Amino acid sequence: MSARPRPTPSRALLVRYGAEAPSGAVLLLHGGRADGLEAPPSLNLPALRMRPFAEAVRRAARGRSVLVAEGRYRHRGWNGERADAARDAEAALAALRDRFGAVPVVLVGHSMGGRAALAVAGDPAVRGVVALAPWCPPDEPVAHLAGRRLHLLHDEADRVTEAKDSWAFVTRARMAGADATGIPMPTGGHAMLRGARLWHRRATELALGTLAATPV
Repeated sequence: MSARPRPTPSRALLVRYGAEAPSGAVLLLHGGRADGLEAPPSLNLPALRMRPFAEAVRRAARGRSVLVAEGRYRHRGWNGERADAARDAEAALAALRDRFGAVPVVLVGHSMGGRAALAVAGDPAVRGVVALAPWCPPDEPVAHLAGRRLHLLHDEADRVTEAKDSWAFVTRARMAGADATGIPMPTGGHAMLRGARLWHRRATELALGTLAATPV
């Protein structure tokens, strides 16, 4: 990543559900665009698509002190070497640390958010990533993922991001020492709308299962 000012942590995080003293956190990172320096619009459909995942985690974690939060982006796009979404994900992790201490975190990211989640998963707080139809360029770094638990879910009919790139990423991450799995989804395309309940359920099970596992 190029050396650019980081976003203010206090503006990088939106807490959806959770206890005052959580034992762990699920941080959601929504999708975006390859390029776009403008701010996300007020009606931000990629962010809205993650709300059912937040609710699914809340319901499944009932009775446990699990925080559910969303990362907030300054720009709509990844924007090449700027890697804006990854920088915002870093700021969201910093905000979690500032507000709640060193709690373990699982990142759940869709599309560009999946790329951002994988990019920042070397953070000491991160136990793992659940990446939904992620954007995985062939030259994406993987060395920082050693010891992390990764689950990449993809419908092979997706025409926005390609499942074969996710499976190739899984192979490279395993070689780097990650506990990585690729999970073909039977339907849903890129927006995960058809068969949405299955996407919500699997992502929730994987995120909470990773959070409950032995720390890396």
